[in-house]
Amino acid sequence: MNGYELVIGTPSVDDFLRLRKVSGLSEKTRQAAERGLPNTWFAVTIRHDGQAVGMGRIIGDGGTAFQITDMAVEPAHQGKGLGKQIMAALVAQIHAEAPATAYISLVADGDAQHLYAKFGFEPVMPRSIGMAMWLKPKA
Repeated sequence: MNGYELVIGTPSVDDFLRLRKVSGLSEKTRQAAERGLPNTWFAVTIRHDGQAVGMGRIIGDGGTAFQITDMAVEPAHQGKGLGKQIMAALVAQIHAEAPATAYISLVADGDAQHLYAKFGFEPVMPRSIGMAMWLKPKA
């Protein structure tokens, strides 16, 4: 990958927090990351010169439901196919380990839907509609 290395494993808390911020994803607290990251089902990190520049995770129960989340690539490294490399690794793991009846979902922000469509993801509307709830940060 031309100076890039795909590493299987959950990103560190610091890398996770930084990559979410610089890639434009919603920020998470350190406490949330420390609590959530150990529950990752599968993850990959892309490293360049030893520094994490991209990541993607799969969360879920390991049997019935999986969600691809935290897809992030540092802006300076976007447009180089790293998102495709991350998705390919995540989808390969799902095909290798998830039961055939599992439900695999993700939320596609903006043009990311075009990348995800290349891996077999399709809109679920009108049969289903994605919904979310945000909690207010505690003061």
